[in-house]
Amino acid sequence: MLKKFLKEVITIVVGKNAEEIVELLDTKKHVNEFIISKKLDLTINQTRNILYKISDQGLVSSIRKKDKRKGWYTYFWKIEVLKSLEFLRNDLMKKIEQLENQVRSRETKRFYVCDTCHIEITEENALSNNFTCNECGSIFVFKDNTKILKEMKRALEKLKNDLGLVDNEISIESKKVEVGKMKVINKEEKEKKKVRETKRLERKVVRDKLKKAAGKTKKKTPAKKSKKVDKKKKPKSKSKSAKKPKSKTLKRKSKAKGKK
Repeated sequence: MLKKFLKEVITIVVGKNAEEIVELLDTKKHVNEFIISKKLDLTINQTRNILYKISDQGLVSSIRKKDKRKGWYTYFWKIEVLKSLEFLRNDLMKKIEQLENQVRSRETKRFYVCDTCHIEITEENALSNNFTCNECGSIFVFKDNTKILKEMKRALEKLKNDLGLVDNEISIESKKVEVGKMKVINKEEKEKKKVRETKRLERKVVRDKLKKAAGKTKKKTPAKKSKKVDKKKKPKSKSKSAKKPKSKTLKRKSKAKGKK
């Protein structure tokens, strides 16, 4: 069903002859325009003209790559499915609106036709021309709208049914796009997390090296032993050789004893 709708889009934009290009453009990756040209059995200029017409509606995307050997650019193309479905939806809604207006007109107005020229006009226009055809002079006759109304309503029902199917395809494709976006976001987050973790490890390695280098240059000093004073032990007495000097009075007394 999706391919059918995409081909309808290409038919509206370019023409029925170009609808087969959908088979080549409806891929996950962009396709080389020379491959498209070869598959369609068209010249590269004919192929590009088709692609440019579709591109003008924003229904295809393209990327270009430079040929390193030859030096020129080659374009790669891919159909934008969601945009194409939205384009078809808008086209269907316009057709539905136009057909609904025609149905209302047929249900509320009377129409006359010239059997010779097969010209159809409203009752007001027929009255202003005295029910006479300006082309051949024949008399306008009343036209029964019953049959044409049935055909219009049948066509309107089909358009509305197609619109529902297109809406369903849009819903499916939108979910695919969202899933694709989430995959890209998750992939980017994983890559960012990986980069952050790598940088963190690099900083840790640098810090460890700096600490190791600082540890080698720093001199290790032995810890000082604290002297504990035992309160119970009495302080040692001074040595005998360290005598206190005699006072002057004692010296005098010793001299007096020597005279006697």
